[in-house]
Amino acid sequence: MRILGIDPGTGILGFGVIDVVKGQAKLVDAGVIRTPAKEDDAVRLQTIFEEITDIIAETKPQEMAVEKLFFAQNVTTAMTVAQARGVVLLAGKQAGLDIYEYTPLQIKQALTGYGRAEKKQIQEMVRVILKLKEIPKPDDCADALAAAITHSMTMR
Repeated sequence: MRILGIDPGTGILGFGVIDVVKGQAKLVDAGVIRTPAKEDDAVRLQTIFEEITDIIAETKPQEMAVEKLFFAQNVTTAMTVAQARGVVLLAGKQAGLDIYEYTPLQIKQALTGYGRAEKKQIQEMVRVILKLKEIPKPDDCADALAAAITHSMTMR
């Protein structure tokens, strides 16, 4: 099973692709999509859509795991992240992927067994589970891999 994990964002969107064979997760690809803050929102969303579409075409995942939007501190940020999320969901659906969504709490519990785990703990578990030498950078990339790993654990 190949899973594409997404940590939604407008300025930086994290993605991580893993293969899961006999319960073991292995890194396939990971990184971020960056869009300039000064660019028009529509152009930024188009960039995200096109790049996610390319990543799906190149890596051929069967399923997508997306982190659910879960904050209300800044309404403007929440709205732009929600727009980016919508574009990602559209790209996934157009590619025929099954899409699953996980809250930050679900991701923390799946990876550490503790819903209030710190970001560093999650990142370290991503490193350990994928048998990597270092924690994936930037944080958005590690968060996307955490979503993919959560999905792999949930599907067992």
